[in-house]
Amino acid sequence: MNGFASHGLDEDAFGEKGNIVSAFDAFPKSKPQYVTRTSGGGKWTVAIICAAFFLISGEFTRWWRGHENHTFAVEKGIGHNLQINLDIVVAMKCENIHINVQDAAGDRILAAEMLKEDPTNWKQWVDNKGMHKLGKDSEGRVQTGEGYHEHDEGFGEEHVHDIVNAARKSKFAKTPRVRGGDPDSCRIYGSLMVNKVQGDFHITARGHGYQEWGAQHLDHATFNFSHIVSELSFGLFYPSLVNPLDRTISTTPNHFHKFQYFLSVVPTVYTVDSSTYGSRTIFTNQYAVTEQSHIVGERSVPGIFFKYDIEPMLLSVEESRDSFLRFVVKVVNVFSGVLVTGHWGFTMSEWAISVLGKRRRQMSEGVLNGRAHESYD
Repeated sequence: MNGFASHGLDEDAFGEKGNIVSAFDAFPKSKPQYVTRTSGGGKWTVAIICAAFFLISGEFTRWWRGHENHTFAVEKGIGHNLQINLDIVVAMKCENIHINVQDAAGDRILAAEMLKEDPTNWKQWVDNKGMHKLGKDSEGRVQTGEGYHEHDEGFGEEHVHDIVNAARKSKFAKTPRVRGGDPDSCRIYGSLMVNKVQGDFHITARGHGYQEWGAQHLDHATFNFSHIVSELSFGLFYPSLVNPLDRTISTTPNHFHKFQYFLSVVPTVYTVDSSTYGSRTIFTNQYAVTEQSHIVGERSVPGIFFKYDIEPMLLSVEESRDSFLRFVVKVVNVFSGVLVTGHWGFTMSEWAISVLGKRRRQMSEGVLNGRAHESYD
């Protein structure tokens, strides 16, 4: 019996050997009546299951969302044109406004010929939901950036696939019918092509800023460059993507007031691979903006000026997801690590409990029987 009898053991103390698989078991299992179950073992089992579930759930969430790779590189492509999408309401009548683009190449583009101008009322736009001043939210609170997600990928979205899904081409909405009297404002909207170089897109009053032959003098009392920007973007028109100047409002009680916006435009490519949400790539542009506005004298040119500069770099953001086999390997590693850690924790806790129990019993016997305390190893 392999020496079991000499130690007072017998084969009946172990599990049945009734099948071929059990015959090859190198570690014979004891029968249930010879196994002592402890409450500590059950607690550790529950703890191991909970820890494994928590870690595997986190691993599954990261795998399902995928991961983003950001790459900056000098833009190697040669671009000649850039599309500007604009939707702005100015608190002046359309016939009193001039819209032009002057770029670093020296070209002057009559933007009014490419954009649409519709008479409207200021009150129909100023109270629209979501309107806010630049740098503040719709409730007037200063935006410090602390409330934004750490991994905001642009356009107010957290993940690349959200940006790609929101990037759907559309047309500009129609101008609402004029209500409440004669129109006192002008809605300027549409897309225009400009040279892909540094430029200045500006809205000024008729007869101011550019010399016009035969133009009648415009009364300065009609100047009011308060404006609402519903859309300002570069590249293809994706109205669902939120840009920094979208739905912003700026007002002034002064007739001679100059609004200046300085924009740094960064070409951006968003890509989602085929194993995640279907292969799709969009080419667009992000921009950062700073604003400066002040009162000017009557010899200066009041108006709204958008000064944009194209950065010579390309930002590529790619979202991908690991293969399912790699995910399974990670899950197996996590579960194995939890089992090993739990086993060591259970072993150490049982050893500590047994040592403390023996020491307490030794102290109790010494008090009751008058025995001297003996050191216990």
